[in-house]
Amino acid sequence: MFTFTVIFVLIFVLAASSTALQLDSRRTALSKVIGAVPAVTKVPSVALADSVTPTTSVALNSGSRFPLASFGLQVYDDSTVDVGRPRSGLAGNQKGFAKAVKDSGVPREQLYICGTVLSNRVSGEDAAYKKTKQGCLENMDAMSVGAIDHLDMIMLDYPGPNDDSVRGQWRAFEEMKLMDKTVDDLAVSNFSAQQLDAILSNEKSIRPTVNQLPFSVAYHPGGTRLIDYNTERNILVQSWSPLSRVLRSDFSDLLEAIGKRYNKSPAQVGLRWIVQSGASFCTQSRSRTHFAEDLNVFDFALTETEMDAISKLA
Repeated sequence: MFTFTVIFVLIFVLAASSTALQLDSRRTALSKVIGAVPAVTKVPSVALADSVTPTTSVALNSGSRFPLASFGLQVYDDSTVDVGRPRSGLAGNQKGFAKAVKDSGVPREQLYICGTVLSNRVSGEDAAYKKTKQGCLENMDAMSVGAIDHLDMIMLDYPGPNDDSVRGQWRAFEEMKLMDKTVDDLAVSNFSAQQLDAILSNEKSIRPTVNQLPFSVAYHPGGTRLIDYNTERNILVQSWSPLSRVLRSDFSDLLEAIGKRYNKSPAQVGLRWIVQSGASFCTQSRSRTHFAEDLNVFDFALTETEMDAISKLA
């Protein structure tokens, strides 16, 4: 039996200014990272920022700027990069990913790297702390293969089963930042308002910067409710699987009609809807054409009428 572990690694190509590194150059740079990983069915999550400007990024509560659009890459296991074919079962591949980054030749200062820890299957503050601490150390050990000794962000993939467990998980993250000094920003994924408050109830706790949630044209229960409870806590929502079910005919017909007005695809309209709703997104694609297309959503804006029509699709 295989342990189902998803390792999520985000990479954002950064530019000091919009003219210092042109968009095509940034895409070429990240293509080196992607190209270093053989094409497989699923390949660590990698993300590219179009640029880090007020238009395409947002300030987190920590003061860091975070790209509104990013690109994810997932890899099966550490044999994938070396052999070019995945083993059975989905496992973490930070080592293979770190090696791909090193082989790409892209300077570390141009990359924003986010690792994740999955520690939600243990209960109790001490057990959750130890499991999360182990995950933090494993991230850094694996990343050292690519000479990566510092992460820009670490993300807690799922909350523990109760408030005490969540607090234990978060204590390990805070130690990684404050004591180990191997990460800058702390983030969470799939956290409800109550689970966020398990952290925030301690006024001395570091506030999560990002909460990664399912949010899309096809899934937005309560309208912007998912956005609202995070915004109230000064936390940015990042949508995972932002195009899930969106390209089915019951959604794509309207998106296509709207897209024709702007010379945009249904996918681009769906992603633009997410951004204008107040969230960021991380998308995935094995096609470099789709990869570039998904990031190109900042040169048009949907009208209020179009936003309302799209929102009513689900």
